[in-house]
Amino acid sequence: MAKTFTDIPLSRPDTPLLDRISAPVDLRQLTDAQLLQVTDELRAFMLYCVGKTGGHFGAGLGVAELTVALHYVFDTPNDRLVWDVGHQTYPHKILTGRREQMLSMRQKDGLSGFPKRSESEYDTFGVGHSSTSISAALGMAMASNQLGEERRTVAVMGDGAMTAGMAFEAINHAAHVDKKLLVVLNDNQMSISHNSGGLSTYFAKLWSSKFYTNLRESGKKALRSLPQAKNFVRRTEEYMKSMVSPATIFEELGFYYIGLIDGHDLPMLVEILEKLKDIDGPVLLHIITQKGKGFEPAQNDPVGYHALNKIEPKPAVQTAVAQAAKVSSAKPKYQKVFGDWLCDMAEKDQRLVGITPAMCEGSGMNDFAERFPDRYEDVAIAEQHAVTLAAGMACEGAKPVVAIYSTFLQRGYDQLIHDVALQNLDVLFAMDRAGLVGEDGATHAGAYDISYLRCIPNMLVMAPSDENETRQLLYTGFIHQGPAAVRYPRGTGPGAQIEQAMTAVPIGKGTMRRTGAQVAILNFGTTLASAIEAAEHLNASVADMRFVKPIDEALIRQLAADHQLLVTVEENSVAGGAGAAVSEFLAAQGIVMPVLHIGLPDKFIDHGKHHEQLGAVGLDCAGIVHSIEQRLSVLQLPKQAIH
Repeated sequence: MAKTFTDIPLSRPDTPLLDRISAPVDLRQLTDAQLLQVTDELRAFMLYCVGKTGGHFGAGLGVAELTVALHYVFDTPNDRLVWDVGHQTYPHKILTGRREQMLSMRQKDGLSGFPKRSESEYDTFGVGHSSTSISAALGMAMASNQLGEERRTVAVMGDGAMTAGMAFEAINHAAHVDKKLLVVLNDNQMSISHNSGGLSTYFAKLWSSKFYTNLRESGKKALRSLPQAKNFVRRTEEYMKSMVSPATIFEELGFYYIGLIDGHDLPMLVEILEKLKDIDGPVLLHIITQKGKGFEPAQNDPVGYHALNKIEPKPAVQTAVAQAAKVSSAKPKYQKVFGDWLCDMAEKDQRLVGITPAMCEGSGMNDFAERFPDRYEDVAIAEQHAVTLAAGMACEGAKPVVAIYSTFLQRGYDQLIHDVALQNLDVLFAMDRAGLVGEDGATHAGAYDISYLRCIPNMLVMAPSDENETRQLLYTGFIHQGPAAVRYPRGTGPGAQIEQAMTAVPIGKGTMRRTGAQVAILNFGTTLASAIEAAEHLNASVADMRFVKPIDEALIRQLAADHQLLVTVEENSVAGGAGAAVSEFLAAQGIVMPVLHIGLPDKFIDHGKHHEQLGAVGLDCAGIVHSIEQRLSVLQLPKQAIH
């Protein structure tokens, strides 16, 4: 029975067996009893590491037994193991030669929080977005078959990932090509866990047995000339399975289904996987696990313990004054600003409907979901559906607000163009996690939304610079007739005073924040504080542009006339970004003058602290000053006096 922990270890736990495992080949030398001990040590070490670094850990705790079983049974890395999403891969990293690097997880120049091909040969497919594992694993299986290479391929995905259409597209194709592929469906939802009883386990063992699979294949051959008898046998098997497991849908899609299996019964998992690994054709193994397994607080609150912040040492003495100062200095996250606005707007307008693709907590919609359950729609991990659902609602006069991460809206891009913008429908996109996102790295960065939104006709694109601007621009986008998007970052802002009254901002109008000479900085979004600080050093003018589309052409023309260098600043890709819009306008007007674009370079930005990422790409104050001074030097313009 798995050991249960009640606290995060603050010092490195004793892990004598785990310390002997530098690769899965070492794991395969252990006895059954030692495998169980390794699983306990794996959980203890993982808890210790996440306590030091922060990160996702509930999912990883839930797949400790599965990870051990997969690397024990399969010949990884020759056999391909493809993980979905990647939140659950910390145990996988520990067992595949990265144990001593785990304290660098999600830190600059350290291990990624997700599988990454450049990091290890055991990370067969890089991933951060959901529902890609079956497609990737099938591609690997087909390529190996074509090249005449003998290897097995396994995809591991969660029940949440199975809600995406892409997963079923891959399942449909896998059945068509009929290659050797094992899909492990890791189900940690409570709704169907009652099926994992003795009868279900008995039949799972029966259906995975060599006797039964051989009998099944022999029966297929014998009955090829007897369609009616073949159909009778298939239906009999189907009805048996439907009594004890949710097998029918996968069987109908062409997979051989085995389940439900207790995903924390390590000996059982090893036994079943040994039997399944050489079955030809697509197989789906359905296991039941508990998210946060082995850590009591996470078992009781799997949502709250989906991820964990780094545990900071507590000061010996914390005075009441210090505690009060900490409370008073707390700034609301942008997600809270959005969530509060959503509730306030819903009270004023009965047409408002809030939609999210499985990002309720992350997007700050908890209060809205509780207060307005009839107007809250969580469509699961189905971004394409979320966008078109909103389009359909808008057709009938509703006012849908789609709360979605910038990086995830990329998955619904065709629907955004074809179903919303082309029809000029009244949908507001509240785009969370715009810009760089720190420790989650390149897979989750909202680095391209300005670029991919501003090229779409009918779109209104807004980039607020602080918390109050976010609230007011959300309101502006909501009352606007047509598709609109407001982008805002992860975490907290500069602490601007939030006005409870909602006031529409004039469409396409920026505002001057500082008047200087020679250089004008045109800022788009939450880089404003750094832009103003840089302007103080350079005696530059600063405009908070607020709107990317339509852009404030009159303000650009004025700044161009009054300054010798225009500088655009944005936490978005320079390619096709807001700065490009400024240059396009100048070119169209025949205005020839120097323009410097500061933003994200043409490369993926690795994980690290957000301020480290900004510093690395020159989007902090020092970087902005340095870039401008370099350009002034090239242009042979004098530097301005520091104020």
